[in-house]
Amino acid sequence: MSGQGGCLVVLDGVTPPRTGTGCSHSVPWFTARLGGALTELTVSCPDLTLPEILSRAIARTAESHAQTCDLSHPRTPQATVVLARWSAETVDYLVLADSVLLLESADGAVTPVLDDRLARLPRASLATDALVDAVVRNKEGGFFTAAADPSVAERTVTGSVPRHEVRALVALTDGAARWVETFRAGDWAQCAALVRKEGARALVERVRALETADREERIRLRRSKTHDDATVVFVEP
Repeated sequence: MSGQGGCLVVLDGVTPPRTGTGCSHSVPWFTARLGGALTELTVSCPDLTLPEILSRAIARTAESHAQTCDLSHPRTPQATVVLARWSAETVDYLVLADSVLLLESADGAVTPVLDDRLARLPRASLATDALVDAVVRNKEGGFFTAAADPSVAERTVTGSVPRHEVRALVALTDGAARWVETFRAGDWAQCAALVRKEGARALVERVRALETADREERIRLRRSKTHDDATVVFVEP
């Protein structure tokens, strides 16, 4: 975190189905373009709110392949989003879908910023990919991701806090957040403390060890895949 300002952008691409997405491009192609647009707009447009920036970035990315792909397909390439921007006065933040942002205050207290709509859905509604696509993915009463519809920016969890109240930011994709949310190895404050003390790689390594130990019985993961992409970003003044 520089003395004047900066930004943090973390995207987690949604795993595509085997049957196609209506798009000729890959999820990495999509996240690279969306992430690039978010970074450029966050830095160059300080007068825009973070939801406005996300909306413009989604629109820009959609325009780049609207002529060749079916962007109305429910599994068009998409991603979760963590976005933060800070100045000398404030820290603004935005979260969409199941990635997490932790705000560590000057006294060490940790506030998690969560979009918990997916976690609150009945398990029966998540039984199959087809059911998810038909009923809850980017649907009212379901959950939302950054895909091709700019209006999803209105569904984000956002906020702003004084800069002097933030000592550090920790962004976690859901694969890394498993340490707290799935395996209950610690709470969010302990998660932030672990990253601060031992680094981002240490958290990922601990998650991987827990996943491997759970591989046979799947007590925690149930039918979920053993390993999920895990990204951790730690930023401090």
